[in-house]
Amino acid sequence: MIEIEMIEIPNVTFKIGKYPITQAQYQAVMGTNPSYFMNKPQNPVEQVSYDNAVAFCQKLSEITGKNYRLPTNSEWEYACRAGTETLFSFGDDSEQLKDYAWYSENSGFITHPVGQKLPNNWGLYDMHGNVWEWCQNVPRGGGFDTCSNGCRAARLNYRYFEEYCPSNIGFRVVCD
Repeated sequence: MIEIEMIEIPNVTFKIGKYPITQAQYQAVMGTNPSYFMNKPQNPVEQVSYDNAVAFCQKLSEITGKNYRLPTNSEWEYACRAGTETLFSFGDDSEQLKDYAWYSENSGFITHPVGQKLPNNWGLYDMHGNVWEWCQNVPRGGGFDTCSNGCRAARLNYRYFEEYCPSNIGFRVVCD
């Protein structure tokens, strides 16, 4: 049985994954691991297209009998901000980003196991950095190769199209 830790978000009707989907979770559901940074089961799965992420949600829903899907842009940002109105979930000081995210200044340009940095105020890990996360059509949050400005809570990445699947894009799930 696949286990995905979910966090209840205040004042809304959905739960969101505590972490991005890992390579081990993706492998367990889909039977394959498309990741460039292969054989790192606790690292986020990456190199997944939007369609791959949607297919994972559909298959996970079939297996569990629950309704899993990708977050909308507004759901993702609301969860990322965790009740704040600042540039990042922890405030406006980009110098603190190293405590919350793997990004271009501290990642060594590779992904890292999920949950190693500090969570936001609602207990969500890796909302900034590690991998961009597919929402409904647009990746959010920045990745291991992104500068601090690209990891802001409001940042959208319109340069990636739905069929695009580079090694810096993964996803997390929402459950209704």
